[in-house]
Amino acid sequence: MANTLLTIDKITSEALRLAHEKATFLGTINRQFDGSWSNEGSTGDTLRIRLPSQYTRTRGSRVADVQDSEQQNTLIVRATQDHTAMRFNSRELALDLDSFSKLHLQPAMASLISGVESDVLQGVSKLVWNTAGTPGTAITSLTALGAARAKLNQNLAPKDNQRNIQMDSVTMGGLVAGQVAYFNPSNIISENYREGAISRSAMADFYENERVLALTNNTSLTGSLSTYTIVNGDQDLQVSSYTATTAGMVFTIAGVFDCHPETKTAYTSLKQHVVLAGSSSTTISTYPIYITGARKNVANADGTDLTVANVTSAALVFVGSVSTTYTQSLMYHKDAFAFATAELPLMKSAEQCVRKTMDGISLRVWQDGDIRNDELLTRIDILYGYAAIRPQWACRIYGNT
Repeated sequence: MANTLLTIDKITSEALRLAHEKATFLGTINRQFDGSWSNEGSTGDTLRIRLPSQYTRTRGSRVADVQDSEQQNTLIVRATQDHTAMRFNSRELALDLDSFSKLHLQPAMASLISGVESDVLQGVSKLVWNTAGTPGTAITSLTALGAARAKLNQNLAPKDNQRNIQMDSVTMGGLVAGQVAYFNPSNIISENYREGAISRSAMADFYENERVLALTNNTSLTGSLSTYTIVNGDQDLQVSSYTATTAGMVFTIAGVFDCHPETKTAYTSLKQHVVLAGSSSTTISTYPIYITGARKNVANADGTDLTVANVTSAALVFVGSVSTTYTQSLMYHKDAFAFATAELPLMKSAEQCVRKTMDGISLRVWQDGDIRNDELLTRIDILYGYAAIRPQWACRIYGNT
């Protein structure tokens, strides 16, 4: 007879605990929208998230330059359902929960959450346009991390101890080895070498994660803008002398500089852009480019607004080399990305079906019996979506290929 303590309710709770334990990346991003699909802002499989409006400063005291509120939104699409399925016989169901978890739930949840994490981490990484580091050069110092930190600061990411870095083990090992050349308190150096990892630096907590993005560049990385008029909010750039691009590649446009989000003062670096899905050999889709107004995000070197003459036939320069794969660490603020799960329906025809939610992750466990083989079939499902709600609060860090 099966252990009465090993109920579907216990199995579901243990599966949720393991999901959180193994969610290296998901545990560090915004998960406050998990119950929102049934609330205001949702339509079917899409959840609309409202972002703060932006305004410009007007000098003078006499005439008020009243500005319209331009509501900005981003969407989380509930698009992916993943599951893992198992079968147990009566003897296995007689195990205590700890033994059952080690034999079945731990490997099952490791596989499920690893797949979800890989999907989300690599998916949002491809939406980030800020980059730091030198492609093909190992990260052995804090220089690249400091540059990434500066990118977040320039884009006004909060400095509230909610910044993180996801980094693969090879890159982490090289960085730890390189720290011997730097002045650090002996206890920190000792801990880094003992653990083979860095816990915190550059205003961010470090996490080792083998699921970070590895992106292969195109076979061609040359091209230029065509002769056409860029309008405010343009996100489909007309290009010439170019081959189709890969989503996630990052590029700059000659003479187009980044600027401060509030003062609109030009930075000394060119504005980086990321190739989005749907691009072709004649059109590169990217995030909207605003040349004037409250959302202005590009400028001339002196901070003045761009004109058609500034961008006509301007050269495109892509990050990295042709046909080369780069593994990229990711620095980000918690609110750069959002992850949400939806509650799957309970199946009335099933022998047992339980759904539970804990801290932004909802799982459904569904069981049914196989009387011919004395087995219980168990399936664990998760339905989720994700979005880069503030991709400017993140930076990809290039290192070795």
